[in-house]
Amino acid sequence: MALRHSMLVLSLLTPLLAMSPRPAAAQTEVDLALVLAVDVSRSMDRDEQELQRQGYVAAFHSPLVHGAIQSGMLGRISVTYVEWSGVADQIVVVPWMILADAESAAEFADRLAAAPIARIGPTSISGAIDFTVRLLDQSGVEPLRKAIDVSGDGPNNRGRLVTLARDDAAAKGITINGLPLMLKQPSGFGDMEDLDLYFRDCVIAGFGAFLIPVRERQHFAEAIKTKIIREIASTPSKSLIDKAQTSPPMDCTTRVSPYQGP
Repeated sequence: MALRHSMLVLSLLTPLLAMSPRPAAAQTEVDLALVLAVDVSRSMDRDEQELQRQGYVAAFHSPLVHGAIQSGMLGRISVTYVEWSGVADQIVVVPWMILADAESAAEFADRLAAAPIARIGPTSISGAIDFTVRLLDQSGVEPLRKAIDVSGDGPNNRGRLVTLARDDAAAKGITINGLPLMLKQPSGFGDMEDLDLYFRDCVIAGFGAFLIPVRERQHFAEAIKTKIIREIASTPSKSLIDKAQTSPPMDCTTRVSPYQGP
């Protein structure tokens, strides 16, 4: 009789147990959540944009990058690729992917190579930072470190002050690294001769933050690969902007247009 009673109770409880909420799956831990935030504003020539894209594709096919990924404590990172220009002009070209080996890195590179390149709007570095900070909150992983990799060929000329966006990101423990593109001689509004110094004083921030200026087209791919390896490995090394160490601070409001629209 007792056995029959126990079986009856169990049969009544089984449907209730099946409907009970299950614990949420733990987020995947990664060494780094990295946003590649790439300038596609109108100041970029089409061939410069293609050169930039090819540099990132080549980097993720590189065995050196694969080795850097696997050398981490967890041996995996999460990466997304974003193209940006104006305040509200950001496109997620490749959504978040976890890279843990040569195969997953090559898949990321192939998806990037297959996507079209946008060419839109003015230059809002602050808009790019604000967007990518939100993107990091939606990564779906638990990173040991968070970083935004900002490339650009000019100063912030739309949206809020870039230093406000930078400081808000740094307050969340996010590192911002820079890739100032200095391939052309300044020729008009929006151009800046000392763009590397501007990135140093106004854009990069956080633990181990660094920048690598690109001044020659033939150095583009190597600079991108070097920067990605440093971001993944988080290995502080000698700055590639030696001349900036003794220069006066830049005015971070320089060349900001009075028009603050998109």
